Amino acid sequence: MQKITPFLWFDNNAEEAVNFYTSVFKDSKIKKAVRYDEESSKAAGRPEGMVMTMEFEIEGQRFAAINGGPYFKFTEAVSFVVNCESQEEINYYWEKLSEGGDKKAQQCGWLKDKFGLSWQIVPAMLPELLNGKDKEKSKKVMSALLQMKKIDIANLEKAYKEQ
Repeated sequence: MQKITPFLWFDNNAEEAVNFYTSVFKDSKIKKAVRYDEESSKAAGRPEGMVMTMEFEIEGQRFAAINGGPYFKFTEAVSFVVNCESQEEINYYWEKLSEGGDKKAQQCGWLKDKFGLSWQIVPAMLPELLNGKDKEKSKKVMSALLQMKKIDIANLEKAYKEQ
């Protein structure tokens, strides 16, 4: 069993969010859904039959979601990084996760999905470029990265190769 599980709080659309996330990531599945019964619905003020909690898995990482009401919202203080092997993969996750979300994309691969959750879509090789032995090349990569919203691997590699 996974020792630590990220737990995501939604107002009333946890089931929709979980269905969305498991449709975006190919290696994912819904593990379990617990619905509000008569007693718990009265205690929580939520409709009977609505999803209370869901357990799901994405790329081997377990998550939990709750329909807990409008009391808490997502902020950029917590986000998920998606490490991508190719520009095609970056483009795929960028398009899918930003669909219906905050269209004001952030710097350096950050985006906010339609549920308000923040994601950073990055190339897996980014740490190597930013922490290379040649500090001048790494500075050029950082400078290029800071100009990007959706990350462009070819432009990062170009910046690294510049003399």
